Amino acid sequence: MGSHDQHTAPAVRQTPWMTEDLGTFQETVRRFIERELAPNEARWADQGYIDREVWRRAGQIGLLCASIPEEYGGGGGTFAHEAVITQEMSRAVCTSLGNNVHSGIVAHYLLNYGTEEQKKKWLPQMASGEMVAAIAMSEPGAGSDLKAIRTRAVREPTENGDCYRINGAKTFITNGYHADLVCVVAKTDPEAGSRGVSLVMVETRDLPGFRRGRILEKIGQKGQDTAELFFDDVLVPCANLLGTLEGQGFYQLMQQLPQERMIIALGAVATMQRAIELTTEYVRQRKVFGQSLADLQNTRFKLAECKTVATIAATFVDDCMLRLMDGKLDAATAAMAKWWCTQQNCQVIDECLQLHGGYGYMLEYPIARMYANARVSKIFGGSNEIMKELVARTL
Repeated sequence: MGSHDQHTAPAVRQTPWMTEDLGTFQETVRRFIERELAPNEARWADQGYIDREVWRRAGQIGLLCASIPEEYGGGGGTFAHEAVITQEMSRAVCTSLGNNVHSGIVAHYLLNYGTEEQKKKWLPQMASGEMVAAIAMSEPGAGSDLKAIRTRAVREPTENGDCYRINGAKTFITNGYHADLVCVVAKTDPEAGSRGVSLVMVETRDLPGFRRGRILEKIGQKGQDTAELFFDDVLVPCANLLGTLEGQGFYQLMQQLPQERMIIALGAVATMQRAIELTTEYVRQRKVFGQSLADLQNTRFKLAECKTVATIAATFVDDCMLRLMDGKLDAATAAMAKWWCTQQNCQVIDECLQLHGGYGYMLEYPIARMYANARVSKIFGGSNEIMKELVARTL
């Protein structure tokens, strides 16, 4: 068959985990982004943090803790609801609202490991946006190696009952500027290695000894507040230990990290899909040497390569999503999705930026912001090198 017959576009790919309910929710998310987020992203990037009121407005329409049961104030949805939010925000290049950490990570630590009292105390406030949550893992001297953390939580009696005295410093903390509730990764037994790690929930409002450092200036995702946190003889009730036993923190983190890595992979896929759409529109309009940039073979071949990669990535991630929702996603496969999709996302965006020429380097164009925002995805949530190590251990 001659090449002139090959003009039929591939069928529009259907996401296998989408439902009618999720489609309706998707429209709600899009309207919120168009109304509340997109018009303010540039201003938030300049100030380094999102307006606090946006959290409350997100809570009012059900965007926060969408996958948390209704009995705890959540939306009663599934992880697919978090996936929809992640993908829509990625497509819109809106990175300022740190909902993935708040709803997709911290809320699920509480849901899965918290006591009934802890869940009833904090989840409703997180769902309403009254409280903003963060997780404090990374330290100035400990990133990928969680066993190397130096923050200590020492149990001691006080006149108000047994408390943990927390001392340490955390860095690269998403939502750090606004956070009212911080899940702190600390050593409760420094001699026990990974078995001495615990998660302690810290309410920061008017808390003696707690202070926030500077908002960190990043290459991208500038409107999402990322800060240093300091704990100097901070006292919190022992009842704030996540769960009921010390030394469970490392296990708790490992159990939840596959879900965090899926959020990152989902965002990467949505971003590369949107980058291809924007670039296709641009090259059709852009004229070079008296013709459309889209008419040049190099342009068509580059976009064909990008489209192929994005389609493969989406197919893989959708399969991972189905496994996750069925409780069958293993850590190694989640690691594969995280490292490969973020790697391909950065490559696809780079190719798309090149097709924009000099305009691709201007931050007024979404492709430039995508380029800056994407780079950290190969680092956070477990660096891609660590992801490959997790996969290699299964060989």
